[in-house]
Amino acid sequence: MKILLVYPKYPDTFWSLKYALKFISKKATHPPLGLLTVAAMLPKEWEKKLVDMNVTTLRDKDLEWADFVFISAMSIQKASVKQVITRCQKMGIKIIAGGPLFTTGCEDFEDIDHFVLNEAEITLPPFLEDLKNGCAKRIYTSQELPDMQNTPIPLWELINMKKYATMSIQYSRGCPFNCEFCNIPALYGHKVRTKSKAQIVAELESLYSQGWRDDVFFVDDNFIGNKKRLKKEILPAMIEWMERKRYPFSFNTEASIDLSDDEELMQLMVKAGFTSVFVGIETPNEESLTECNKVQNKNRDLVACVRKIQKFGLQVQGGFIVGFDHDPPSIFERLSTFIQESGIVTAMVGLLNAPHSTKLYQRLVKEGRLLKDVSGDNTDFSINFTPKMNYEILIKGYERILSRIYSPEPYFKRVMTFLREYEPFEKKAFHFHCNYLAAFFKSILFLGIIDKERVYYWKLFFWSLFRRPQLFHLAITFAIYGFHFRKIFGNCL
Repeated sequence: MKILLVYPKYPDTFWSLKYALKFISKKATHPPLGLLTVAAMLPKEWEKKLVDMNVTTLRDKDLEWADFVFISAMSIQKASVKQVITRCQKMGIKIIAGGPLFTTGCEDFEDIDHFVLNEAEITLPPFLEDLKNGCAKRIYTSQELPDMQNTPIPLWELINMKKYATMSIQYSRGCPFNCEFCNIPALYGHKVRTKSKAQIVAELESLYSQGWRDDVFFVDDNFIGNKKRLKKEILPAMIEWMERKRYPFSFNTEASIDLSDDEELMQLMVKAGFTSVFVGIETPNEESLTECNKVQNKNRDLVACVRKIQKFGLQVQGGFIVGFDHDPPSIFERLSTFIQESGIVTAMVGLLNAPHSTKLYQRLVKEGRLLKDVSGDNTDFSINFTPKMNYEILIKGYERILSRIYSPEPYFKRVMTFLREYEPFEKKAFHFHCNYLAAFFKSILFLGIIDKERVYYWKLFFWSLFRRPQLFHLAITFAIYGFHFRKIFGNCL
Protein backbone atom coordinates (compact mmCIF):
# COMPACT_ATOMS: atom_id res chain seq x y z
CA MET A 1 0.00 0.00 0.00
CA LYS A 2 1.30 3.47 -0.93
CA ILE A 3 0.18 6.27 1.38
CA LEU A 4 0.60 9.97 0.65
CA LEU A 5 0.14 12.18 3.70
CA VAL A 6 -0.75 15.75 2.71
CA TYR A 7 -0.66 18.81 4.94
CA PRO A 8 -2.53 21.77 3.33
CA LYS A 9 -1.16 25.27 3.01
CA TYR A 10 -1.62 28.03 5.59
CA PRO A 11 -2.44 31.57 4.45
CA ASP A 12 -0.12 34.37 5.55
CA THR A 13 -1.01 35.09 9.17
CA PHE A 14 0.36 36.45 12.43
CA TRP A 15 1.78 33.04 13.42
CA SER A 16 3.00 32.01 9.96
CA LEU A 17 5.99 34.34 10.52
CA LYS A 18 6.39 34.25 6.73
CA TYR A 19 8.40 37.45 6.46
CA ALA A 20 10.59 36.58 9.45
CA LEU A 21 11.35 33.06 8.20
CA LYS A 22 12.93 34.49 5.07
CA PHE A 23 15.72 35.93 7.21
CA ILE A 24 16.76 32.42 8.32
CA SER A 25 15.96 30.71 4.99
CA LYS A 26 13.19 28.52 6.43
CA LYS A 27 9.89 27.63 4.79
CA ALA A 28 7.62 27.02 7.80
CA THR A 29 7.61 27.36 11.56
CA HIS A 30 6.50 23.84 12.55
CA PRO A 31 6.16 20.43 10.87
CA PRO A 32 2.78 18.64 10.70
CA LEU A 33 3.11 16.72 13.99
CA GLY A 34 -0.31 15.07 13.76
CA LEU A 35 0.35 13.52 10.34
CA LEU A 36 3.84 12.41 11.36
CA THR A 37 2.35 10.67 14.39
CA VAL A 38 -0.41 9.03 12.33
CA ALA A 39 2.25 7.85 9.88
CA ALA A 40 3.93 6.03 12.77
CA MET A 41 0.62 4.23 13.48
CA LEU A 42 0.29 2.86 9.94
CA PRO A 43 1.59 -0.63 9.08
CA LYS A 44 5.39 -0.60 8.83
CA GLU A 45 5.36 -2.44 5.50
CA TRP A 46 3.33 0.32 3.80
CA GLU A 47 5.22 2.89 1.75
CA LYS A 48 4.76 6.43 3.04
CA LYS A 49 5.48 9.90 1.71
CA LEU A 50 4.57 13.25 3.26
CA VAL A 51 3.98 16.48 1.38
CA ASP A 52 3.74 19.59 3.53
CA MET A 53 2.38 22.19 1.12
CA ASN A 54 3.88 24.93 3.31
CA VAL A 55 7.40 23.86 2.37
CA THR A 56 7.01 22.13 -1.00
CA THR A 57 4.62 21.73 -3.93
CA LEU A 58 2.05 18.95 -4.19
CA ARG A 59 2.79 17.53 -7.64
CA ASP A 60 0.55 15.41 -9.85
CA LYS A 61 3.14 12.64 -9.80
CA ASP A 62 2.91 12.54 -5.98
CA LEU A 63 -0.82 11.92 -6.29
CA GLU A 64 -0.39 9.40 -9.12
CA TRP A 65 1.99 7.40 -6.90
CA ALA A 66 -0.50 7.09 -4.03
CA ASP A 67 -3.15 4.47 -3.36
CA PHE A 68 -4.67 6.69 -0.66
CA VAL A 69 -4.23 10.29 0.46
CA PHE A 70 -4.34 11.01 4.19
CA ILE A 71 -5.11 14.65 4.96
CA SER A 72 -5.26 16.53 8.26
CA ALA A 73 -5.99 20.22 8.80
CA MET A 74 -7.25 23.03 10.98
CA SER A 75 -9.98 25.48 10.03
CA ILE A 76 -7.54 28.11 8.76
CA GLN A 77 -6.39 25.63 6.08
CA LYS A 78 -9.88 25.07 4.68
CA ALA A 79 -9.32 26.79 1.32
CA SER A 80 -6.22 24.71 0.64
CA VAL A 81 -8.05 21.54 1.75
CA LYS A 82 -10.73 22.09 -0.88
CA GLN A 83 -8.10 22.47 -3.59
CA VAL A 84 -6.47 19.19 -2.57
CA ILE A 85 -9.85 17.42 -2.57
CA THR A 86 -10.60 18.70 -6.08
CA ARG A 87 -7.26 17.44 -7.39
CA CYS A 88 -7.71 14.02 -5.79
CA GLN A 89 -11.21 13.70 -7.24
CA LYS A 90 -10.00 14.48 -10.75
CA MET A 91 -7.37 11.77 -10.44
CA GLY A 92 -9.69 9.25 -8.79
CA ILE A 93 -7.69 8.97 -5.57
CA LYS A 94 -9.51 8.17 -2.33
CA ILE A 95 -9.06 10.50 0.64
CA ILE A 96 -8.92 9.67 4.35
CA ALA A 97 -9.40 12.81 6.47
CA GLY A 98 -8.87 13.55 10.16
CA GLY A 99 -7.82 16.32 12.50
CA PRO A 100 -9.62 19.30 14.09
CA LEU A 101 -11.17 20.73 10.89
CA PHE A 102 -12.94 17.48 10.04
CA THR A 103 -13.70 16.37 13.61
CA THR A 104 -15.74 19.53 14.21
CA GLY A 105 -17.26 19.86 10.72
CA CYS A 106 -17.05 16.72 8.59
CA GLU A 107 -20.53 17.44 7.22
CA ASP A 108 -19.02 20.27 5.15
CA PHE A 109 -16.94 17.82 3.08
CA GLU A 110 -19.22 15.57 1.05
CA ASP A 111 -16.43 14.47 -1.29
CA ILE A 112 -14.22 12.84 1.37
CA ASP A 113 -14.24 9.04 1.12
CA HIS A 114 -13.42 8.19 4.75
CA PHE A 115 -13.29 10.21 7.97
CA VAL A 116 -11.08 9.04 10.84
CA LEU A 117 -12.12 11.56 13.47
CA ASN A 118 -11.31 12.42 17.08
CA GLU A 119 -8.08 10.84 18.37
CA ALA A 120 -6.32 8.42 16.02
CA GLU A 121 -5.18 6.06 18.77
CA ILE A 122 -8.84 5.02 19.07
CA THR A 123 -10.34 5.48 15.60
CA LEU A 124 -7.48 4.57 13.25
CA PRO A 125 -7.07 0.85 14.18
CA PRO A 126 -10.70 -0.15 13.35
CA PHE A 127 -10.49 1.78 10.08
CA LEU A 128 -7.28 0.00 9.12
CA GLU A 129 -8.81 -3.37 10.00
CA ASP A 130 -11.94 -2.69 7.93
CA LEU A 131 -9.81 -1.37 5.06
CA LYS A 132 -7.82 -4.61 5.12
CA ASN A 133 -11.05 -6.62 4.98
CA GLY A 134 -12.56 -4.48 2.21
CA CYS A 135 -15.44 -3.14 4.30
CA ALA A 136 -14.27 0.32 5.38
CA LYS A 137 -17.06 2.64 6.58
CA ARG A 138 -17.24 6.35 5.79
CA ILE A 139 -17.02 7.69 9.34
CA TYR A 140 -15.04 6.47 12.33
CA THR A 141 -15.57 8.46 15.50
CA SER A 142 -15.40 7.91 19.25
CA GLN A 143 -15.86 9.88 22.44
CA GLU A 144 -13.33 7.66 24.20
CA LEU A 145 -10.16 9.49 25.23
CA PRO A 146 -7.06 7.35 24.68
CA ASP A 147 -4.12 6.78 26.99
CA MET A 148 -1.29 8.84 25.51
CA GLN A 149 1.23 6.31 26.70
CA ASN A 150 0.27 4.31 23.60
CA THR A 151 1.18 7.18 21.25
CA PRO A 152 4.23 6.42 19.06
CA ILE A 153 7.20 8.63 18.25
CA PRO A 154 6.53 10.64 15.04
CA LEU A 155 8.18 9.46 11.82
CA TRP A 156 10.64 12.34 11.53
CA GLU A 157 12.37 10.74 8.56
CA LEU A 158 9.40 11.72 6.37
CA ILE A 159 10.34 15.42 6.48
CA ASN A 160 13.33 17.58 5.66
CA MET A 161 14.03 19.21 9.02
CA LYS A 162 16.13 21.93 7.39
CA LYS A 163 12.92 23.48 6.00
CA TYR A 164 11.53 24.23 9.49
CA ALA A 165 12.37 26.75 12.20
CA THR A 166 11.11 24.57 15.07
CA MET A 167 10.39 20.92 15.79
CA SER A 168 7.37 19.82 17.86
CA ILE A 169 6.50 17.47 20.72
CA GLN A 170 3.14 16.79 22.34
CA TYR A 171 3.27 15.95 26.04
CA SER A 172 -0.39 16.24 27.03
CA ARG A 173 -3.95 16.63 25.76
CA GLY A 174 -6.91 18.24 27.48
CA CYS A 175 -7.32 21.34 29.63
CA PRO A 176 -8.77 21.64 33.16
CA PHE A 177 -10.39 24.98 32.33
CA ASN A 178 -13.60 25.68 30.43
CA CYS A 179 -13.30 28.98 28.54
CA GLU A 180 -16.47 29.68 26.55
CA PHE A 181 -14.74 30.44 23.24
CA CYS A 182 -12.30 27.49 23.31
CA ASN A 183 -12.94 24.15 21.59
CA ILE A 184 -10.11 22.24 23.29
CA PRO A 185 -12.41 20.69 25.96
CA ALA A 186 -14.75 19.47 23.20
CA LEU A 187 -11.87 17.97 21.22
CA TYR A 188 -9.72 16.57 24.01
CA GLY A 189 -11.70 16.76 27.26
CA HIS A 190 -11.01 18.35 30.65
CA LYS A 191 -8.93 15.52 32.06
CA VAL A 192 -5.28 16.19 31.34
CA ARG A 193 -3.74 13.07 29.80
CA THR A 194 0.02 12.87 29.54
CA LYS A 195 2.87 10.87 28.15
CA SER A 196 5.37 9.26 30.52
CA LYS A 197 8.81 10.68 31.25
CA ALA A 198 10.30 7.74 29.32
CA GLN A 199 8.27 8.76 26.24
CA ILE A 200 9.34 12.40 26.46
CA VAL A 201 13.00 11.47 26.83
CA ALA A 202 12.65 9.05 23.91
CA GLU A 203 11.14 11.79 21.73
CA LEU A 204 13.93 14.20 22.67
CA GLU A 205 16.44 11.48 21.84
CA SER A 206 14.71 10.87 18.52
CA LEU A 207 15.00 14.53 17.51
CA TYR A 208 18.61 14.59 18.71
CA SER A 209 19.51 11.48 16.70
CA GLN A 210 18.04 13.13 13.59
CA GLY A 211 20.59 15.92 14.04
CA TRP A 212 18.21 18.61 15.33
CA ARG A 213 19.89 21.31 17.47
CA ASP A 214 17.44 24.17 17.82
CA ASP A 215 14.01 25.16 19.17
CA VAL A 216 11.39 22.58 20.13
CA PHE A 217 7.75 23.56 20.63
CA PHE A 218 5.62 21.63 23.11
CA VAL A 219 2.28 21.93 21.32
CA ASP A 220 0.14 21.29 24.44
CA ASP A 221 -2.78 23.69 24.77
CA ASN A 222 -1.89 24.01 28.45
CA PHE A 223 1.48 22.49 29.29
CA ILE A 224 0.96 23.00 33.05
CA GLY A 225 -2.45 21.28 33.22
CA ASN A 226 -0.92 18.65 35.52
CA LYS A 227 1.61 20.60 37.59
CA LYS A 228 2.33 17.79 40.05
CA ARG A 229 3.51 15.37 37.38
CA LEU A 230 5.56 18.04 35.66
CA LYS A 231 7.44 18.94 38.84
CA LYS A 232 7.99 15.40 40.13
CA GLU A 233 8.66 13.46 36.93
CA ILE A 234 8.78 15.21 33.56
CA LEU A 235 10.87 18.32 34.16
CA PRO A 236 13.50 16.56 36.34
CA ALA A 237 13.90 13.93 33.58
CA MET A 238 14.22 16.66 30.95
CA ILE A 239 16.77 18.54 33.05
CA GLU A 240 18.90 15.42 33.45
CA TRP A 241 18.73 14.69 29.70
CA MET A 242 19.46 18.29 28.69
CA GLU A 243 22.47 18.51 31.01
CA ARG A 244 23.83 15.21 29.72
CA LYS A 245 23.44 16.35 26.10
CA ARG A 246 24.83 19.85 26.80
CA TYR A 247 21.57 21.70 26.14
CA PRO A 248 20.96 20.96 22.44
CA PHE A 249 17.42 22.44 22.45
CA SER A 250 15.47 25.39 23.77
CA PHE A 251 11.78 24.89 24.44
CA ASN A 252 8.63 26.97 24.19
CA THR A 253 5.02 26.08 24.93
CA GLU A 254 1.58 27.34 25.97
CA ALA A 255 0.46 27.78 29.58
CA SER A 256 -2.24 29.43 31.65
CA ILE A 257 -1.51 32.57 33.67
CA ASP A 258 -1.52 30.64 36.97
CA LEU A 259 2.01 29.57 36.03
CA SER A 260 3.00 32.83 37.76
CA ASP A 261 1.73 31.41 41.09
CA ASP A 262 4.23 28.54 41.09
CA GLU A 263 7.84 29.70 41.45
CA GLU A 264 9.17 26.16 41.73
CA LEU A 265 7.51 25.21 38.44
CA MET A 266 8.91 28.26 36.64
CA GLN A 267 12.40 27.53 37.96
CA LEU A 268 12.22 23.92 36.80
CA MET A 269 10.93 24.90 33.37
CA VAL A 270 13.73 27.41 32.88
CA LYS A 271 16.35 24.93 34.08
CA ALA A 272 14.94 22.36 31.63
CA GLY A 273 15.50 24.80 28.76
CA PHE A 274 12.17 26.58 28.35
CA THR A 275 12.59 30.15 27.14
CA SER A 276 9.06 31.32 26.29
CA VAL A 277 5.38 30.60 26.94
CA PHE A 278 2.26 31.68 25.11
CA VAL A 279 -0.39 32.80 27.62
CA GLY A 280 -4.04 33.46 26.82
CA ILE A 281 -4.55 36.74 28.66
CA GLU A 282 -7.55 37.76 26.52
CA THR A 283 -8.59 40.99 28.23
CA PRO A 284 -7.94 43.26 31.24
CA ASN A 285 -11.72 43.73 31.63
CA GLU A 286 -13.03 41.66 34.57
CA GLU A 287 -16.63 41.57 33.28
CA SER A 288 -15.45 40.09 29.97
CA LEU A 289 -13.37 37.48 31.79
CA THR A 290 -16.49 36.50 33.78
CA GLU A 291 -18.52 36.34 30.58
CA CYS A 292 -16.14 33.89 28.88
CA ASN A 293 -15.52 31.89 32.08
CA LYS A 294 -11.79 32.66 32.08
CA VAL A 295 -11.70 32.03 35.83
CA GLN A 296 -7.93 31.52 35.99
CA ASN A 297 -7.37 35.12 34.87
CA LYS A 298 -9.82 36.79 37.25
CA ASN A 299 -8.97 38.87 40.33
CA ARG A 300 -5.33 39.25 39.33
CA ASP A 301 -2.87 41.97 38.58
CA LEU A 302 -2.25 40.55 35.12
CA VAL A 303 0.63 42.93 34.32
CA ALA A 304 2.38 41.87 37.54
CA CYS A 305 1.83 38.19 36.63
CA VAL A 306 3.39 38.69 33.20
CA ARG A 307 6.37 40.56 34.60
CA LYS A 308 6.94 37.87 37.23
CA ILE A 309 7.03 35.12 34.61
CA GLN A 310 9.47 37.15 32.51
CA LYS A 311 11.71 37.87 35.50
CA PHE A 312 12.00 34.12 36.04
CA GLY A 313 13.41 33.79 32.52
CA LEU A 314 10.35 32.97 30.42
CA GLN A 315 9.35 35.35 27.66
CA VAL A 316 5.56 35.77 27.61
CA GLN A 317 3.81 35.78 24.26
CA GLY A 318 0.25 36.95 24.77
CA GLY A 319 -3.11 36.23 23.21
CA PHE A 320 -5.78 38.94 23.45
CA ILE A 321 -9.40 39.23 22.30
CA VAL A 322 -11.80 42.11 21.69
CA GLY A 323 -15.49 41.79 20.88
CA PHE A 324 -16.87 40.36 24.12
CA ASP A 325 -20.44 41.36 24.98
CA HIS A 326 -19.18 43.14 28.11
CA ASP A 327 -16.37 45.06 26.43
CA PRO A 328 -16.83 48.80 27.11
CA PRO A 329 -15.84 51.49 24.56
CA SER A 330 -12.69 52.09 26.61
CA ILE A 331 -11.40 48.52 26.01
CA PHE A 332 -9.28 49.48 23.00
CA GLU A 333 -7.26 52.06 24.92
CA ARG A 334 -7.03 49.83 28.01
CA LEU A 335 -5.79 46.85 26.05
CA SER A 336 -3.19 48.86 24.14
CA THR A 337 -1.91 50.33 27.39
CA PHE A 338 -1.83 46.90 29.03
CA ILE A 339 0.29 45.43 26.25
CA GLN A 340 2.74 48.33 26.36
CA GLU A 341 3.10 48.24 30.16
CA SER A 342 3.50 44.48 30.32
CA GLY A 343 6.39 44.35 27.86
CA ILE A 344 4.74 41.57 25.83
CA VAL A 345 6.55 41.88 22.51
CA THR A 346 4.62 39.18 20.64
CA ALA A 347 1.02 40.19 21.30
CA MET A 348 -1.63 38.56 19.14
CA VAL A 349 -4.85 40.59 19.32
CA GLY A 350 -7.84 39.09 17.54
CA LEU A 351 -11.56 39.61 17.20
CA LEU A 352 -13.73 37.19 19.14
CA ASN A 353 -15.05 34.32 17.02
CA ALA A 354 -17.12 31.26 17.85
CA PRO A 355 -15.69 27.96 16.54
CA HIS A 356 -17.84 24.86 16.15
CA SER A 357 -18.39 22.79 19.32
CA THR A 358 -17.69 25.66 21.73
CA LYS A 359 -20.10 26.85 24.39
CA LEU A 360 -19.95 30.29 22.79
CA TYR A 361 -21.13 28.82 19.46
CA GLN A 362 -24.05 27.10 21.19
CA ARG A 363 -25.03 30.28 23.05
CA LEU A 364 -24.92 32.43 19.92
CA VAL A 365 -27.08 29.92 18.02
CA LYS A 366 -29.71 30.13 20.77
CA GLU A 367 -29.54 33.93 20.70
CA GLY A 368 -29.86 34.02 16.90
CA ARG A 369 -26.58 35.93 16.55
CA LEU A 370 -24.43 33.43 14.66
CA LEU A 371 -23.70 34.54 11.09
CA LYS A 372 -21.26 32.09 9.49
CA ASP A 373 -18.41 29.67 10.09
CA VAL A 374 -15.06 30.85 11.44
CA SER A 375 -12.16 31.56 9.10
CA GLY A 376 -9.66 30.13 11.59
CA ASP A 377 -7.58 33.31 11.45
CA ASN A 378 -8.56 35.52 14.36
CA THR A 379 -6.48 38.45 13.08
CA ASP A 380 -8.11 38.76 9.64
CA PHE A 381 -10.79 41.32 10.66
CA SER A 382 -13.58 38.74 10.38
CA ILE A 383 -16.18 37.98 13.04
CA ASN A 384 -18.78 35.23 12.68
CA PHE A 385 -21.54 36.63 14.86
CA THR A 386 -23.39 39.88 15.54
CA PRO A 387 -21.52 41.66 18.37
CA LYS A 388 -23.24 43.67 21.10
CA MET A 389 -20.92 46.59 20.40
CA ASN A 390 -21.62 48.57 17.23
CA TYR A 391 -19.76 46.73 14.47
CA GLU A 392 -18.10 49.82 13.01
CA ILE A 393 -16.90 50.95 16.43
CA LEU A 394 -15.51 47.48 17.12
CA ILE A 395 -13.58 47.27 13.84
CA LYS A 396 -12.21 50.81 14.09
CA GLY A 397 -11.19 50.16 17.70
CA TYR A 398 -9.47 46.95 16.68
CA GLU A 399 -7.60 48.79 13.96
CA ARG A 400 -6.44 51.38 16.52
CA ILE A 401 -5.01 48.65 18.75
CA LEU A 402 -3.05 47.07 15.90
CA SER A 403 -1.81 50.43 14.66
CA ARG A 404 -0.69 51.38 18.14
CA ILE A 405 1.07 48.21 19.26
CA TYR A 406 2.77 47.37 15.94
CA SER A 407 3.77 50.82 14.77
CA PRO A 408 7.58 51.02 14.98
CA GLU A 409 7.89 53.44 17.89
CA PRO A 410 5.67 51.61 20.43
CA TYR A 411 6.82 48.20 19.22
CA PHE A 412 10.53 48.91 19.67
CA LYS A 413 9.83 50.64 22.97
CA ARG A 414 8.07 47.46 24.13
CA VAL A 415 11.05 45.38 23.08
CA MET A 416 13.28 47.50 25.28
CA THR A 417 10.85 47.16 28.20
CA PHE A 418 11.07 43.39 27.88
CA LEU A 419 14.85 43.28 27.50
CA ARG A 420 15.35 45.40 30.63
CA GLU A 421 13.41 42.94 32.80
CA TYR A 422 14.16 39.57 31.22
CA GLU A 423 16.68 37.35 33.03
CA PRO A 424 17.56 34.36 30.83
CA PHE A 425 18.94 31.06 32.07
CA GLU A 426 22.62 30.69 31.17
CA LYS A 427 22.88 27.61 29.01
CA LYS A 428 25.97 25.42 29.20
CA ALA A 429 26.44 25.18 25.45
CA PHE A 430 25.76 27.33 22.40
CA HIS A 431 24.96 25.75 19.04
CA PHE A 432 25.96 28.01 16.19
CA HIS A 433 23.84 28.04 13.04
CA CYS A 434 24.98 29.70 9.83
CA ASN A 435 21.36 30.70 9.17
CA TYR A 436 21.41 32.97 12.21
CA LEU A 437 24.57 34.73 11.12
CA ALA A 438 22.97 35.22 7.71
CA ALA A 439 19.83 36.55 9.40
CA PHE A 440 21.93 39.09 11.30
CA PHE A 441 23.47 40.48 8.12
CA LYS A 442 20.11 40.43 6.33
CA SER A 443 18.62 42.42 9.20
CA ILE A 444 21.30 45.08 8.76
CA LEU A 445 20.63 45.24 5.02
CA PHE A 446 16.82 45.14 5.00
CA LEU A 447 15.94 46.69 8.37
CA GLY A 448 18.95 48.93 8.90
CA ILE A 449 19.41 50.27 5.37
CA ILE A 450 16.44 49.59 3.09
CA ASP A 451 13.50 49.75 5.53
CA LYS A 452 12.01 53.24 5.99
CA GLU A 453 11.74 52.54 9.74
CA ARG A 454 15.49 51.92 10.04
CA VAL A 455 16.03 54.59 12.70
CA TYR A 456 14.22 52.40 15.25
CA TYR A 457 16.30 49.39 14.24
CA TRP A 458 19.56 51.23 14.91
CA LYS A 459 18.33 52.64 18.21
CA LEU A 460 17.55 49.11 19.42
CA PHE A 461 20.75 47.75 17.87
CA PHE A 462 23.07 50.05 19.82
CA TRP A 463 20.94 50.18 22.98
CA SER A 464 20.97 46.39 23.32
CA LEU A 465 24.60 46.07 22.24
CA PHE A 466 25.77 48.36 25.07
CA ARG A 467 23.04 47.93 27.71
CA ARG A 468 22.08 44.21 27.39
CA PRO A 469 24.77 42.60 25.20
CA GLN A 470 23.85 39.09 26.42
CA LEU A 471 20.40 39.65 24.88
CA PHE A 472 21.60 41.24 21.64
CA HIS A 473 20.50 38.16 19.63
CA LEU A 474 16.97 38.57 21.03
CA ALA A 475 16.91 42.24 20.08
CA ILE A 476 17.71 41.36 16.46
CA THR A 477 15.13 38.54 16.53
CA PHE A 478 12.43 40.93 17.75
CA ALA A 479 13.38 43.51 15.12
CA ILE A 480 12.82 40.81 12.48
CA TYR A 481 9.52 39.75 14.09
CA GLY A 482 8.40 43.39 14.09
CA PHE A 483 9.03 43.57 10.35
CA HIS A 484 6.77 40.52 9.85
CA PHE A 485 4.00 41.93 12.06
CA ARG A 486 4.06 45.30 10.24
CA LYS A 487 3.81 43.52 6.89
CA ILE A 488 0.89 41.30 8.01
CA PHE A 489 -1.12 44.02 9.68
CA GLY A 490 -0.13 46.65 7.12
CA ASN A 491 -1.73 44.47 4.45
CA CYS A 492 -4.87 44.08 6.56
CA LEU A 493 -5.16 47.74 7.48
